[in-house]
Amino acid sequence: MSPGGPAVGGADREERMDRVLLCRVVEPGDALVGGWVREVGSRGVARLFRGVGEPPSKVSPQRMAGYRERAAAADPGADLAAVEAIGGRFVCPGDAEWPGQLDDLGDTRPIGLWVRGRPSLRRWALRSVAVVGARACTDYGAHVATTLAAALAETGWGVVSGAAYGVDGAAHRGALAVDGATVGVLACGVDVPYPRGHAGLIAKIADQGVLVGELPPGGHPTRSRFVLRNRVIAALTRGTVVVEAEYRSGSLVTARYARQLGRAVMGVPGPVTSGLSAGVHELLRDGATLVTDAAEVAELVGAIGELAPERRGPVVARDLLDPASSRVLEALPARASVNARHLARDACTGYEEVLAKLYELQSLGFVERHGERWQLTRYSRGPGRTRRGGP
Repeated sequence: MSPGGPAVGGADREERMDRVLLCRVVEPGDALVGGWVREVGSRGVARLFRGVGEPPSKVSPQRMAGYRERAAAADPGADLAAVEAIGGRFVCPGDAEWPGQLDDLGDTRPIGLWVRGRPSLRRWALRSVAVVGARACTDYGAHVATTLAAALAETGWGVVSGAAYGVDGAAHRGALAVDGATVGVLACGVDVPYPRGHAGLIAKIADQGVLVGELPPGGHPTRSRFVLRNRVIAALTRGTVVVEAEYRSGSLVTARYARQLGRAVMGVPGPVTSGLSAGVHELLRDGATLVTDAAEVAELVGAIGELAPERRGPVVARDLLDPASSRVLEALPARASVNARHLARDACTGYEEVLAKLYELQSLGFVERHGERWQLTRYSRGPGRTRRGGP
């Protein structure tokens, strides 16, 4: 179903009901069942789980018994009613709202997605970036995630994350603060506020953005479901930015999925003394792109012409001088005056050229003449010039 009504040109009711059943029976990312769906379709797999026919590939009797036991207890109609009661919908391949980039996951592609929020998931995901990182992040990590997400959202990028504590929550808040697009990918049902401490944030994402999950209503999170959730975050987006991560951080799993899928992988550097930056720095050493702001992210994942501004220090008047003038200016002492012949010797050039350059520098306000001697003006004396004057 698409926002506001049935999917146009989408999956028919029977296929939708079959996929809802499979969501209740199968764990996210089950490649075995994903392969069966590819071979015999969701209808064939649903019939198999109801006890009709033989599996297309070898599977242990115990595993098949588990599938069939869960299928017998499933109630697809009740699951659809439950998600519709909270203003949600079920989106599956063939629907207009289905993000086609999820097909890159192959046999681990989601059977379907449970969605809350008015915007179209497909449209928002087309121009989106994942911002993920440590749950126990530092103030630096939270600040970077918030400002990065806000700047991305202000320039029309959707921010995708996992609604967890730390960097994830900061990224969502940054996007929401500027009324930007943000998508929360959950490892539980979209009706389950997890973590509990983010109940308010999750409700706000559902109201202003989009919540997405593979588990049917009431589904609870587990460690393995968090890990598998990360593949959806990586596949939905054009690239993944990691802000603070230890060596064993789950956000690095998202980055690995992104790399396997051919998406851009980026990292924000942090203090080398912080263990929370160690994982990011290792990611950078392994070929990820270093980024420090939204413009650099957009340059990497955006369209041709979305270039970050050139980064350089301020241009000062001295930078605009020709080499000969610079050499003469550098040869002048900081606090004393010198005659032109002495200056020519120090500047390794001829007297006539030095004299010509001195008059040019005088017109530009760098030097001043006192009789036969020349010296720097008060405004052109740079810090650290301690050379004593000559005769």
